[in-house]
Amino acid sequence: MKRKIIKIEEEKCNGCGLCIPNCQEGALQVIDGKARLISDLFCDGLGACIGHCPEGAITIEERESEPYNERKVMEILSGKGRNTILAHLEHLRDHNEQAYLNEAISYIKENNIDMTETEMNTQHSSAHGCPGAAARDFRLDTEQVENAVKVKANESVNTPSELRQWPVQLHLLNPQASYFKNADVVLAADCAAFAMGNFHARYLKEKSLAIACPKLDTNKESYLEKLTSMIKDSKINTLQVVIMEVPCCGGLVQMATTARENAGLKVPIKVSVISVQGEVVEEDWI
Repeated sequence: MKRKIIKIEEEKCNGCGLCIPNCQEGALQVIDGKARLISDLFCDGLGACIGHCPEGAITIEERESEPYNERKVMEILSGKGRNTILAHLEHLRDHNEQAYLNEAISYIKENNIDMTETEMNTQHSSAHGCPGAAARDFRLDTEQVENAVKVKANESVNTPSELRQWPVQLHLLNPQASYFKNADVVLAADCAAFAMGNFHARYLKEKSLAIACPKLDTNKESYLEKLTSMIKDSKINTLQVVIMEVPCCGGLVQMATTARENAGLKVPIKVSVISVQGEVVEEDWI
């Protein structure tokens, strides 16, 4: 797939840091006096940081790229110094990507990079990045599930959320995040969860989620690329598209079917149509 990733011209960068708060994924940090993309794993290529660079040091490049490869990333970062590597490890911890973190640490050890066990395994405090966009994995372990079952439902106890990850907005999602690997995925219109009172119980249990609005959202080409990557690279198990009964919502179904065609894999797609009063008016596999 073609993938858009920001490119920083280090000779132009003066380390002002104005780009940092505008990186929604928290993938930019100022290290050794230069802005650095410490992990391209969560760079969506939207370029929110570009307009805030007074030196014009940030651009977007689009290229054919393979699925994310942690070892290749480490090959690049290993030449940028200890601080950049530490920032990358912390970034993986912040985004709950334990499998990639283990790969990175293995690479460090195999290549005898001068770094101690303490440095590799310590959670450092992030100086930069948007905490609201940091990925979080909410999947419960067995003990948590058993404890949740014991909670008796009454008016003083909130209904437990079935949400398993954060973020959920499709622009912010990494389609190759661990919670999409071989997962059952729900692609829902923004309005669906507000219209339907039992949206969590009916659609989210043990599923990963992406939300989008096919009418109001911009850069829908990025949506198509991410859905294609979910199917092709993360090899999702099923895709359920939950839309409202309004004409504009049909765009999500079209994106899903086009992504399936582009990926070349026959992932099952189920379409659920919700009325404006929260009733399921149609549901079928396509």
